Amino acid sequence: MSEVISTINSWAWGPVMLALLLGTGLYLSLGLRFMTVRKIPLALRLLLQGRKGEGSGDISPFSALMTSLSATIGTGNIAGVATAVALGGPGALFWMWITALVGMATKYAEAVCAVTYREQDEKGNYSGGPMYYIRNGLHKRWHWLAYAFALFGSLAGFGIANTVQSNSVSQALNDSFSVPPLATGLILMVLVGAVVLGGIRRIATVASFLVPMMALSYILLSLLVILLNASAVPGAIMTIVDSAMNGSAAAGGFAGATVWAALRFGVARGIFSNEAGLGSAPIAHAAARTDQPVQQGMIAMLGTFIDTLVVCTMTGLVIVIMDVIPSGVSGASLTSMAFGNAFPGGQYIVTLGLCLFAFTTMIGWSFYGERCVVFLVGARGVLPFRVLWVLAIPVGTVVQLDMVWLVADTLNAFMAIPNLVALILLAPLVFKISRDYFADRSTVH
Repeated sequence: MSEVISTINSWAWGPVMLALLLGTGLYLSLGLRFMTVRKIPLALRLLLQGRKGEGSGDISPFSALMTSLSATIGTGNIAGVATAVALGGPGALFWMWITALVGMATKYAEAVCAVTYREQDEKGNYSGGPMYYIRNGLHKRWHWLAYAFALFGSLAGFGIANTVQSNSVSQALNDSFSVPPLATGLILMVLVGAVVLGGIRRIATVASFLVPMMALSYILLSLLVILLNASAVPGAIMTIVDSAMNGSAAAGGFAGATVWAALRFGVARGIFSNEAGLGSAPIAHAAARTDQPVQQGMIAMLGTFIDTLVVCTMTGLVIVIMDVIPSGVSGASLTSMAFGNAFPGGQYIVTLGLCLFAFTTMIGWSFYGERCVVFLVGARGVLPFRVLWVLAIPVGTVVQLDMVWLVADTLNAFMAIPNLVALILLAPLVFKISRDYFADRSTVH
């Protein structure tokens, strides 16, 4: 069974999938004339103005971004970056940057489509995302893709965003403070349950408070390490770029990595971290109080910018500057080692960051899964889904997760395929909506 799933997984995340993800992002970037990169200052301005939001929806545009960031800023930013750099060499970070730059266009298009084609469920809550823009925006022959996405989306979260997260936290707390894994699982269950059972408004409130605080703290801490070792920064950047173009030589316990390894792990971990193309984030953005799909799209693309170009870069730079790759360690332990070498107690801060990041991922993804269930069976599925979500948390802390991780990773890839097909087919509409919006703005000003 494990071998079969491994084979499917290696196919699902193989060259074809990576080319499809990068290709879709590049196609959208070209069609939008790289507007997503040019308009970053305008997007930041909109975000600061969008703390309340105008129009119909459940939560403010700012809260929608914080909810989607709560799901994306997770263990991928701490453990995922370290894994990519350990397996693909420092050059993997370069490919994470490229993935993010084209991924911003993917995330923008997802949110534009999500707001354009969203619906209200029978309880009046807003539902949107790939399953709705496939059903409401594409011809009947494509509708089966909407159900496929909703099915994969409702299941994938139990692995990647629930049991895998609780397992990471329990391992980190057990390693650092000898906390029994089951105790961690039960405490997490109570904390996550208190938020998730309150629905999107409570999730958004908690995310809007926690996400900016934890992301800023982590960025400032990383900046401190970088500033203390400022003289090593130019060399680190040269190493990253050189490794991406020429592969990285063996050093110490590090076996060296080819250009293909840097590309493969950089792209795969970049996507895992920022979720551009998976179709998860537009589910949160569809709930935003706005009547302007383009404005929400610009706010959404900042998610990829913040997640990968800021937070992942910080982790990667600290690892390269502290020169811990030759240790042969991988994952969160590599990041812990880098921060621990930078200053005393640094490893405990990484443990705390991992716990907070994992907690917010659990609450953010619960909403994604819930909306997929609403699409499949209606609002009656909400409460059973929330209860199952909360009960699965302690299970993750006490079972071997290699298999769960593989299955969830594969389901994630299967979520991406219907979404990417829809984005390619709806791209002309996204280009038109964007052109019209900016044409109107230029006549107004």
